[in-house]
Amino acid sequence: MNHKKLYRLYTDEKLGVRRRRGRKRARGSRTPMPVALRPGERWSLDFVSDTFGASRKFRMLAVNDDCCRENLCLVADTSISGARVARELDALVRIYGKPACIVSDNGTEFTSRAILKWAGDNDVDWHYIDPGKPQQNAFIESFNGSLRPSRQIALQSPAGQWTSC
Repeated sequence: MNHKKLYRLYTDEKLGVRRRRGRKRARGSRTPMPVALRPGERWSLDFVSDTFGASRKFRMLAVNDDCCRENLCLVADTSISGARVARELDALVRIYGKPACIVSDNGTEFTSRAILKWAGDNDVDWHYIDPGKPQQNAFIESFNGSLRPSRQIALQSPAGQWTSC
């Protein structure tokens, strides 16, 4: 029985119908993004997912500077929470200084209380792209696409052949 028939039967019998609550919206601004004119002015954040062979999944947090298209940070782990993202951003602010704006999607890690608190405490404008529009965060999406082939090569090579930076 589909949901429309179920709703009709409930209303015919004058039964109470539970309504779903609306989805929590991100609190950041959805105004047009400012253009990055200087390095460190605007950072982009995104997650990339992959698997170790056919078993465990892992995620990578990528942080890029949009002006010079430099990758500032690449963190890989099996689970990355909003609090972990805030800790990584603290470390980046100590190294590169505070950005004026951060651009990300509406993922749960980026809309968590820890991130909203971090953005408020550090006086950083957090800009969320529109849902379903990854082209609004094109610099980081392009980086993620170029990261994929090198990630596959690194995962297929034996650990003894890896070179350290």
